Amino acid sequence: MAGHAVLTLRLAAPLQSWGGPSRYNRRETQPQPSKSGVLGLLAAAQGRTREASITDLLGLSLGLRVDQPGSLLRDYHTFSDHRGIPLPSAKVNAKGIQTKTSPAKYTGVTQRFYLQDAVFVAALRGPAPLLEHLEHAVRHPRYPLYLGRRSCPPTGPVSLGLQADAELTDALKTVPWQASAHRQRQVRTTDVTLEATVEDPCGDQLAMDVPDTYDLKTGTLFGRRAVRHLWVTLPTGRPAASAAGQTPAAHLDHDPFALLGW
Repeated sequence: MAGHAVLTLRLAAPLQSWGGPSRYNRRETQPQPSKSGVLGLLAAAQGRTREASITDLLGLSLGLRVDQPGSLLRDYHTFSDHRGIPLPSAKVNAKGIQTKTSPAKYTGVTQRFYLQDAVFVAALRGPAPLLEHLEHAVRHPRYPLYLGRRSCPPTGPVSLGLQADAELTDALKTVPWQASAHRQRQVRTTDVTLEATVEDPCGDQLAMDVPDTYDLKTGTLFGRRAVRHLWVTLPTGRPAASAAGQTPAAHLDHDPFALLGW
């Protein structure tokens, strides 16, 4: 395979979290996967260390499609030292040892946010040889794959395969709808319209999610990329409504809880 290609991925799990710039005791999630998170998944699949260069991955263009947006989940919990002593503060003394909180603080609170039951399709465009290697790595990962955080392993196969000489928009329009079977049963129409975001130098919006490294010692600085938003219409596989004068099939299989998103 010569030239360029597009690698498509299915990012689905009970929980996902694409953190962005949030830190410390409040870790938020973006509504869609970040480029930093997707490239990190690929680097893990290849077995790259955190200190390894990711220059070749940064050249890949990213497109995302929201097949199932999911809902926001807040994980609220407290923590304390089992010995009953004050918690350490973020400050260190001259010897580099963490000092105790003053006044003494015995209980801390953390809040972490997740997307639950979300499904996304990610498309990455770049040199075909690199994407062939990445596709093989995703199918045979060196390190465990996760969607944003280590507590969020993906559900089912991640790779949806390669498309030769394709554009991001075309790839997002050709991959079948990847929503869960439960969600697909809820939709009664013959097609569904999905939100998508495509990396485009002429895009009218900016995303601040391009990493320079994953090295924990130096920390990560995030760069900007231009993106544009669009809508993609896909067939659902549902049959069209019956002829006039007949009861549509959807009425025969009415689900009142569908209005509640169940």
